[in-house]
Amino acid sequence: MKSDETPLGKAVAQTPDVMGHFMTGIQAVKREYHSKIHVSNSRNLTGSIDIDTVTSPLYPDANRWDYAVEYNNETYFVEFHPASTSNVAEMIEKLSWLSWWLREKAPLINALKSEKNAYNWVATGGVKILNGSRQYRQLATLGLLPKKMLDLK
Repeated sequence: MKSDETPLGKAVAQTPDVMGHFMTGIQAVKREYHSKIHVSNSRNLTGSIDIDTVTSPLYPDANRWDYAVEYNNETYFVEFHPASTSNVAEMIEKLSWLSWWLREKAPLINALKSEKNAYNWVATGGVKILNGSRQYRQLATLGLLPKKMLDLK
């Protein structure tokens, strides 16, 4: 599928920060993370962008978000990261940066975000955040509780 045939591909083509970096399927996602993405229909997994790598020259000191993945014409933002209590503040900063970037620099991509679980923290190892802790409650409020896998249906 060509980039100009998907909503995310069209939005990326009109977003200067990431223009030309749309990839079909999950090609933009590091191969080591492919097993952490589960979809009910692989034909609906139409594209992705590596936000972190592409925007690093523009925002070198920012806590940038990893990826955007398009599934069934909706965009999900995915961060693959260790999930322990010590990572919570950094993840909140990453989410804050992503929210700013989508609002200010990528409004066309922002308009495509899933109504359901748009922001996803996928643990690269085990999840080491105690249920009921202050950090757990912070993440729950933000809708950013880490999970072991991104499961798209």
